[in-house]
Amino acid sequence: MVDIHSGQRVAVLADAQNLYHTAQSLYSRNIDYSALLEKSVQERTLTRAIAYVIRADAPEEESFFDALTDIGFETKIKDIKTFADGSKKADWDVGMSLDAVTLAPHVDTIVLCTGDGDFSRLCSHLRHKGVRVEVMGFSESTAEELVDAADSFVDMTERSDTFLL
Repeated sequence: MVDIHSGQRVAVLADAQNLYHTAQSLYSRNIDYSALLEKSVQERTLTRAIAYVIRADAPEEESFFDALTDIGFETKIKDIKTFADGSKKADWDVGMSLDAVTLAPHVDTIVLCTGDGDFSRLCSHLRHKGVRVEVMGFSESTAEELVDAADSFVDMTERSDTFLL
């Protein structure tokens, strides 16, 4: 059960690539970001909501970025990098972590919407600083060390009808 107090200030950091790929591979569906934001905040005070996205030059992505903004997310966009060998890479791990550490003195709770185990050390750091850390992700693709490092874990798999379009 999530420990909710109406006076809490909350920041929501959504790893859009991680969520997208999981929702597609498990369900062939998309994330309902409006529901994600609503369930992350509940009756608390939203301080910041940031969605970290990758620009891959897909035709529908600009309308997706606009939709995120309309819902209430600030979007941070990174272009995908293609290397000489043809491999591609783009992730927001460092950017999300820096934002979380920067926001920590201004919030009571940070909600990380991701399953990426790379964020487990971030959770431990934030908790050490007195910030409550909640993780929202799909159990099938959420690293056990991330779940263990957080104060609470919301399994989006158990409520897929809420979190998927």
